[in-house]
Amino acid sequence: MKLKRFLLRYYPPGIILEYEKGGELKTKSIDLLDLSQETDICALVEEIKKTEPLITPPRTEQVKQLIQRLQEKLGQQDDHRFFLFKVLRAHILPLTNVAFNKSGSSFITGSYDRTCKIWDTASGEELHMLEGHRNVVYAIAFNNPYGDKIATGSFDKTCKLWSAETGKCFHTFRGHTAEIVCLSFNPQSTLVATGSMDNTAKLWDIQTGEEAVTLTGHSAEIISLSFNTTGDKIITGSFDHTVSLWDVQSGRRVHTLIGHRGEISSVQFNWDCSLIATGSMDKTCMLWDANNGKRLATLTGHEEEVLDVCFDYTGQFIATASADGTARVYNASSKKCIAKLEGHEGEISKICFSPQGSRILTGSADKTARIWDPYTGRCLQVLEGHLDEIFSCAFNYEGNTIITGSKDNTCRIWR
Repeated sequence: MKLKRFLLRYYPPGIILEYEKGGELKTKSIDLLDLSQETDICALVEEIKKTEPLITPPRTEQVKQLIQRLQEKLGQQDDHRFFLFKVLRAHILPLTNVAFNKSGSSFITGSYDRTCKIWDTASGEELHMLEGHRNVVYAIAFNNPYGDKIATGSFDKTCKLWSAETGKCFHTFRGHTAEIVCLSFNPQSTLVATGSMDNTAKLWDIQTGEEAVTLTGHSAEIISLSFNTTGDKIITGSFDHTVSLWDVQSGRRVHTLIGHRGEISSVQFNWDCSLIATGSMDKTCMLWDANNGKRLATLTGHEEEVLDVCFDYTGQFIATASADGTARVYNASSKKCIAKLEGHEGEISKICFSPQGSRILTGSADKTARIWDPYTGRCLQVLEGHLDEIFSCAFNYEGNTIITGSKDNTCRIWR
């Protein structure tokens, strides 16, 4: 085995090792969730070296420097105030989704106009238009942390794989018999998963363009899916009120998470792959043990459907967004609601933590996005100006840039 390079993850603190084994590129992550400003870095590196043979003496200094940078990041105060940098008249029809690459240097927008566009974050310049789909481009993603490929899922029943550098189409994945509404790359960037209104999910091989496996078993549409951080498991959420946990290698269903009384809207693993959060039209979020598929808690309080759920990057907190116009933050250990985010005047369809975990971003039908303190529930800033509902928003990897995508056909960059 030959170590090629380190990739740095700021949050959750961790290092990704990229190495060659038998001529094949592989990745392995070292979890540094317990890193704090008080941590003795030399002692920590010695601990890591005991369990990680890939880190040889010549690499030790590099590891120390990476961890030091992470430690400095943790110490930075997050009192950044965002200002509108640019309004992009992005598409001729409403946007469906926005997503950053890992470094935040570029982002993509999908639209009802059947295209996906790649943008330069620093200048707001359009870099490439990805054309070829014959219907709405609904689901989009970069293959982070690499960021050199883009997947687009469409109502035309196909998924396309593109070069992020040139805009060239590598493959068109055909096989679904209905609209593709969600997709994701695995962390190793060897597979793309697509979820469809045909009740199936499919895994596609990025190299060959072939279908690797079809996940069958749901009795209604699959509208959300998520890989775990090691890439050996994937979860799918369906309108049949259930969530399935699958083994990626074999395509076998490992667990069925049964308990919700309404359609599933959102599914997500936490960082260490031990927990699964699911949001549902039954107004609840449920927390599950990823190892045995057992329900650990039902997080209640919303008066309308839960439309989106997310973990912070440490997996200690869960945030929920609801059609009742509020968001909530729960402690994953105590299962208690620690904050209620009130202020939006319309349903909240999107919610995410900043990479540092110290802020929450919400996008709403009231045409605004808001930034919140997750511990107090206080609204810190309202991002105003869109002329129609916001249904997609994201932080960049550093947490100092935001993009918002709206039904008004525009995308806004905030800094």
